[in-house]
Amino acid sequence: MTVTEPVSVHSPVPPLAARARSVGGSPVRDILAVTARPEVINFAGGLPAPELFDAEGIAAAYRAVLTETPAQALQYSTTEGEPLLRTALAARTTARGLPTGSDDLLVTTGSQQALSLLATALLEPGDTVLVENPCYLAALQAFGFAGARVVAVPGDEHGVDPEALEELVVRERPKLLYTVPTFQNPTGRTLPAGRRAAVAAVAARSGLWIVEDDPYGELRYEGERVPWIAAHPGAEDRTVLLGSFSKVMAPGLRLGWLRAPGELRRACAVAKQAADLHTPTVNQLVAARYLADNDLDAHVGRVAGVYRERRDAMLAGLAGALPEGSVWDRPEGGMFLWVRLPEPYDTTALLPRVVRQDVAYVPGAPFYAGPPDRTTLRLCFVTQTPEEIGEGLRRLGAGLRGSGQDLT
Repeated sequence: MTVTEPVSVHSPVPPLAARARSVGGSPVRDILAVTARPEVINFAGGLPAPELFDAEGIAAAYRAVLTETPAQALQYSTTEGEPLLRTALAARTTARGLPTGSDDLLVTTGSQQALSLLATALLEPGDTVLVENPCYLAALQAFGFAGARVVAVPGDEHGVDPEALEELVVRERPKLLYTVPTFQNPTGRTLPAGRRAAVAAVAARSGLWIVEDDPYGELRYEGERVPWIAAHPGAEDRTVLLGSFSKVMAPGLRLGWLRAPGELRRACAVAKQAADLHTPTVNQLVAARYLADNDLDAHVGRVAGVYRERRDAMLAGLAGALPEGSVWDRPEGGMFLWVRLPEPYDTTALLPRVVRQDVAYVPGAPFYAGPPDRTTLRLCFVTQTPEEIGEGLRRLGAGLRGSGQDLT
């Protein structure tokens, strides 16, 4: 009897979801991978300076939490967040001019998760989202994964133009406006108080949600603090305020939060249950203990003093490093400088040549929801010392000069 061998059929696996195929990765993360060599002076990251972390204070908080309440610290927690931490966050928010109770807050695994939860809770595929021009690129990713249509609001060196915003709201009927109004990523600019009030008024008239992201606001070096959009009349029931410990305590804790009206906050909590159940209990309790035992504001003040020196070092060296005709801003705080080179420079095309000089930046193009300005680039000034910044700018200048006439 002849035995017929079975025919092996190797069918392809089902394809990835359309959103996974259509949304690209983070150019910043890609650049960091390429420039991980220790000899590279990296102005590309949005990384706080690790030598300024209060490692001893955080370690002491971990020891206290794990010694005194180990069963609680190592156990599951509520989705909304540990009450001790939410109470402390509510007090800090209230002290900054926005009355807040602990039940107004949802603790998230970094404020990036808050964006994903909001996209899940608010957006249907095809909904329109308005953003700044340029915009924080990981927000563009989050809205892209939700299937949103992202439209940039025209603005200037001060940020979003409220009149242009109102015209777009009437024409596009968007669900939300996403903004980083204080020391914006990537530009470092701050939206003035008058424009914040105008944005709040537009939202009140139109039914627009505002997502106000504030990861950098405490890193102010000069000038007066500008109140949150969320604190303006008309914005109370339609503004989501996002906060984070990543830039003021440590990003490795992955602790953020959102303050939102009740129905939306509850919807985000349900979305979080499906995502990760809750943010790590031990990290939440450690942050609460750190706030109880230490003066975080004093720590942030010391960090801001160092960052101010680094910002000034970068500002002092830019003119000698960049080609004639370049322009840049002077941020009052935050982590970033935004540069525009003269035509016909293309910062994406030039990056590999500059990296060969052992220095890196982020090209501006990925930060645009619409047609990009390819002459722009972002520089992070907080991670290097003033001496390293001076050397990095020397290398940057050599890389740009070495490009010759082939600038694109």
